[in-house]
Amino acid sequence: MMLHYLQPAKLQSNKIVFEDVFSARDPATLEHLKELSSRRRVIEESINQSSFITEAIAREMSGGLTSHCLRDLQKLEQYLPLLENLIFHVDLVCSNQRVVRWISELKIRWSSALSSSSLFNLRGPKFFQIDNLRYELGMTLYLYAALLRERAIEILPADLVQSATLFREASGVFQHLANEVFPSLQSSQSVERPLEATPSMCTVMSIICLAEAQAVTIRKAEEKGSTVGLLAKLHYGITELLGEATAIVYSNTIEYKDISSSFLEFISSCKALHELRSRKYLAESVKIGEQVGVAIGVLRDALINGKRELPGEESWRSIFGKEIGAASDMLRKFENENEFVWHEKIPCGDELPRLQGNKIANALPYHPKRWERELNFKI
Repeated sequence: MMLHYLQPAKLQSNKIVFEDVFSARDPATLEHLKELSSRRRVIEESINQSSFITEAIAREMSGGLTSHCLRDLQKLEQYLPLLENLIFHVDLVCSNQRVVRWISELKIRWSSALSSSSLFNLRGPKFFQIDNLRYELGMTLYLYAALLRERAIEILPADLVQSATLFREASGVFQHLANEVFPSLQSSQSVERPLEATPSMCTVMSIICLAEAQAVTIRKAEEKGSTVGLLAKLHYGITELLGEATAIVYSNTIEYKDISSSFLEFISSCKALHELRSRKYLAESVKIGEQVGVAIGVLRDALINGKRELPGEESWRSIFGKEIGAASDMLRKFENENEFVWHEKIPCGDELPRLQGNKIANALPYHPKRWERELNFKI
């Protein structure tokens, strides 16, 4: 079983009406702006949980989709190409002061799902405003990636192949945000922004998605009966990936000073869980090689570290408990066998074999789509 954390998709935003701000020169431009507003409104209503549409109507409007997550992904896929087209045409006239004023009048505001102050604000989530259309694009894409990740979790364990693909797609979107979208916002250093709107957080999320894709791939490998030596390396590959994510978070304490403690616990718990699984498979591997004493030493070390990293979240703690129980049962079996048959010395510390990781998951590149329509503004 995997640890699940769905908080990254719990974003909220304010209402935006593009045609109330941008002045269109022709009916076609006005129609494009109105469609933009319409497409965004259904996203706003869904993530803000302010829609009065019944489940049956929502399902009918989406073409029969029963998954709320899939319906939101569909809405975003209809909105993003329109937004990309608006940004393309605004960039052509971005030096015009009237256009600059229009963008500020949009009052683009998004909340954070990973900031502790936003999560525990009794008056509702804290909203961050940045007067830049790429902020709107970035946060919308962030929501899209987070929902791809949520959908990947939603279809587990029924479709492991599709789940792994969705995690990889989400990783690719987060990579695109880190490399192409959010760096352009960094010029406004004085503007307060949500954690989600920073390149480093998008890199962290991309790595997490790769780790989750690899975890799903391991489940498939287990079903196929892959060798325990390979499974040990794959699990430790996840630990190494999450170690990279942790290093990014703790390398910039100022940027991450308001990060949610539950998000940090999720990363550290996943990292510890897959290290425990890696050690368990390593113990099986060396036992097959008739090194029973070494296997016992590996398991003892695994249990000491695993019990030290028990998470507070009940559902995660339950998964940890089952893994620790399985490792404890294996240890008792090996100890009994060693006592009556092998009588081998039990190594510890530096005498134990070092874990080796194998990282096989890679991101699927995201390619933006633009609905190419000519837009003319009165400037």
